[in-house]
Amino acid sequence: MQYQRAQEIVASPSEFEVSYNGVSVWIDKLHEDGRTATVHLRHSLEERSEVNVNELKEH
Repeated sequence: MQYQRAQEIVASPSEFEVSYNGVSVWIDKLHEDGRTATVHLRHSLEERSEVNVNELKEH
């Protein structure tokens, strides 16, 4: 996914399905480096990971 698209998803009031390594995630925060984001699994609010935005996929 491109960083610009990730920004649009985060800013949108609608829900979009996004996955990381085949697992459904929420994007919590986009980092200022323009390459990474903090995400969490849809079923676990406590488990957060920093990932490369280009590894996220929109469904």
